[in-house]
Parts: sequence; structure tokens; C-alpha cells
Amino acid sequence: MTSTSETSKRVVVAAPRGYCAGVDRAVVTVEKALDLYGPPVYVRKQIVHNKHVVETLEHRGAVFVEELDEVPEGATVVFSAHGVSPAVHAEAAERHLKTIDATCPLVTKVHHEAKRFAKENTQILLIGHGGHEEVEGTMGEAPESTTLVQSPADVEHVEIPEGTNVAWLSQTTLSVDETMETVTRLREKFPLLMDPPSDDICYATQNRQLAVKQIASAGCDLMIVVGSQNSSNSVRLVEVALEAGAKASYRVDNAGEIDPAWLEGVDTVGVTSGASVPDDLVQGVLTFLQERGYPAAVEERLTEETLTFALPPELRKDLRRAVKH
Repeated sequence: MTSTSETSKRVVVAAPRGYCAGVDRAVVTVEKALDLYGPPVYVRKQIVHNKHVVETLEHRGAVFVEELDEVPEGATVVFSAHGVSPAVHAEAAERHLKTIDATCPLVTKVHHEAKRFAKENTQILLIGHGGHEEVEGTMGEAPESTTLVQSPADVEHVEIPEGTNVAWLSQTTLSVDETMETVTRLREKFPLLMDPPSDDICYATQNRQLAVKQIASAGCDLMIVVGSQNSSNSVRLVEVALEAGAKASYRVDNAGEIDPAWLEGVDTVGVTSGASVPDDLVQGVLTFLQERGYPAAVEERLTEETLTFALPPELRKDLRRAVKH
């Protein structure tokens, strides 16, 4: 007979979750490059911020490097989904590297906005996390015109000469709520602050945060977020869950990192994953929960995601050429 405590248990898995269009494009880019050119294919930084994805590609012959000076002259190198600065492109050209740019098109959009604002003599307040590859790439487009604002608390220290045009841009993987709080504070300080032409926080980041809010606010005892420590959007999902009312929230790379003590006295478990996480890692978490007396997960779908991005043009050209021969 099933006990009352078991019948009251629920597992709700968020949808959308996992891979977004930009991550899918970046991972497929490295896979196709390995098929087409053969290993090794060098990748500057992690192609996406997920340990499991990086290890899988390494086993296939991808070599991940921090900087281009680790890449042999004339070799093939893929730029990660997070984007690079013009200085990195210039260095690659100097060293005669064959480059494939897997920068997410939504990050490229922010780069174009930065260049346009700088060209118009507008100071850019970039909301983002210092040291993150995406932020380094965007700041590299207009270093003289860009000031980094890392949190709402940073706003009071921002100094811009009077009479200067000011606009804000943001990293694509931030907390929507915290970013808007930062923008509100910036606007109080700079009433003529200009907005980007369209929202910089990517659709997938927003959808995953909204899906988590929906589950966390409906009596969720524990939210498990699958994602790596260096994945900005995964770390944000933990914060969003707690802010929306989840009693506890933890990030894990896979089911092996779940502490069974987290489940003590827990009836409702929410599960989601960051935008660079393969779904088999989520399925591993759901299996772990079922093995401990939880029922099969119910999926709560916020919206359908249908967006896809074409592979980088330089790779498409070589793939077409290979088919002809």
C-alpha cells in the first residue's frame, strides 16, 4: 500500500529547459568541424559553459585552449558561443588561423549595438559580470566608450561627464529582474538613458527564468537546477527559484552531485536546466528521484521554442564544397 507521504510527492520538470538555439548551433559547429576537417579542432575557451559537453567533444578530438597562442599556426579554431573581441579576430588573422565563429547571433547583436552607440559618441553602461567571456567580447568592441555595471549597488559609483549621451546594454544571460532593477537605478541617475533597440537578455534565458518562477511560486519545496558552476544562466536560475518562493534551490552538474539529505521532508521537487545542458543529464536527475520514491515527473510547459540558427557561414561553405567533391 502507498503511504500518504508518497502520494503527496510531486516532481515538476520545467519546459523550456536545456539547449537554446545558440548553444545547439555552437555544439553542432564543433561536431561538424571535427567530421569535416578531422581532429584536432581547436576551440578558444569552452564552446558552451557545460562540463559534460566539453568532455564529450574532447573525446572526439576537440582541443580547448584559453588563448590563441596555444593554437599552432595555420590550424582551425572555433570561437565559442560567448563571442570574442575584435583584438582576438585580429590575432587569429596574424597567426593565419582558420577561424569558425560560433558566437551566438544574439550576442553578435549586442556587439553591433555597442559599435553603433560608440560610433554615435554615446557612453555605454554594460550590465554584466566582470571576467565573463561574453562581457569581455562586448567591451572589446568599444573599450573607450564602455563602463561595466555589475549590480544595482554599482550604480552609485558610475560617473559619466555631464552632457554625455548614455545608453545601456546587457550580457544576454542575466537575471531579468535584477537587470531591470539596475536599469531603473541607472535611469534615476541618468534620466536621458537610452535603451538598446531590442531587449539584450536572450529569449531562452527569459523563458527558463519564467518557467522556474511558475514552478517555484506554486509551493515548491526544492528546485534542482542542472548546469555547470561557470554557466551564468544556470546560476541565475537558482537565484530566481529562491526569489520566487522555492524553499531551497541547488545547482548540480548531474544527478551524482545531489545530496540525498536535500530530499528530507520534501514533497514537491522542481527540476530544470540551464541553456547549455543536454537533456540526458536532466533525465538522470528524474531517475535519481524516482529511485527514491518520487513519482514520474510532470512537465509544466510555459511556451514552445522554435527558433533555430544557421551554422556559421565559413563552415557552411566548406560543407557545401565537401558535398560537391
